[in-house]
Amino acid sequence: MGNGMNKVLPGLYVGNYRDSKDEAQLKEFEITHILAIHDAARRLHSDKHYLCILAADTPDQNLTQYFSLCNDFIHAARLRGGNVLIHCLAGMSRSVTVAVAYIMSITNLSWKEALKVVRVGRTVANPNVGFQQQLQDFEATRLQEERKRLKERFPSLALTASDAEACRATLRNYETLALAREVCEGKCALGRQCPTGLCRQPSKRQLRRKSSTSSTGSSGSGRTPPQTPRLLPSAPPSPAMPRSSSVVSAIRPRSGPAGFNTYTGSAPPSRAVSRVDLSAAVACSSSSSSSMSLNTVGRSGAGGSGWRVMTGSAPVTPRTTPPASPQHWPRRTSRQTPQLPTQPESTSSLS
Repeated sequence: MGNGMNKVLPGLYVGNYRDSKDEAQLKEFEITHILAIHDAARRLHSDKHYLCILAADTPDQNLTQYFSLCNDFIHAARLRGGNVLIHCLAGMSRSVTVAVAYIMSITNLSWKEALKVVRVGRTVANPNVGFQQQLQDFEATRLQEERKRLKERFPSLALTASDAEACRATLRNYETLALAREVCEGKCALGRQCPTGLCRQPSKRQLRRKSSTSSTGSSGSGRTPPQTPRLLPSAPPSPAMPRSSSVVSAIRPRSGPAGFNTYTGSAPPSRAVSRVDLSAAVACSSSSSSSMSLNTVGRSGAGGSGWRVMTGSAPVTPRTTPPASPQHWPRRTSRQTPQLPTQPESTSSLS
């Protein structure tokens, strides 16, 4: 693509955008007319005759509508002794499509044969799938009409014989190049080196996959198979949060009664778990002395008179003590009038 413009027929060249700006090439090949067909086609040289066509390099871009206009521009310039450069951005798809349509219109070649003529001169010629379909449809529907129109518009036969002879010689050269695998037909097998670099090549992932399968297949012949990649050692546990051996266990905890989890770790059964029934502690804290320190919480035995230390895997659910009913006095069965104490009789009156 960067090797300069290429001659396709006498007075007809195909190139890319860089070639259209190169003053040295334009002067060397005596270019007088430039047909620019790309997204931003515009006049670059004031001393050249231009035909600018805005077209994208997409399969849905309709290039057939411009074939007649391009044929008139190219054929008129060649009949006057000028040299025409057809260029797009890369010189592969749009410009090649226009050149193939022109060769089909002035000769009796099909679109595939005309494409071979262009590929001999420019090896990177490769129209996209949509443009190839348009060339095929043009050949089937409008080619005969276009040939007739050109003969009526340009009655001169000055280029007819020379173009036909040049195309025949080019096709013979194409067969030789195809046998020597020096030209690409766009059908290179995957993995085979393409002479133009246009066909897709196997990716690195596929090459790696092939190498791995070949190495495994050759293990039976005495070769050592590839080693399994070593795993990185796991990171040590964080020292910020030490865990008790009675809680951390290597065995998955199983569900126990009352919704608690029973841990079957490696902790000794005689060691008391550092859990305290706080509800019982709150209930007993009123009766305990005010000098008791909170440092005794969680200790088994020593000085914890008002605290209950729970042993086992889970604290026992505290049972709430119902409040005592108020004390009632016994009801009186009947009202009794209080009796006044009687005075004892004096001894003097008895005597």
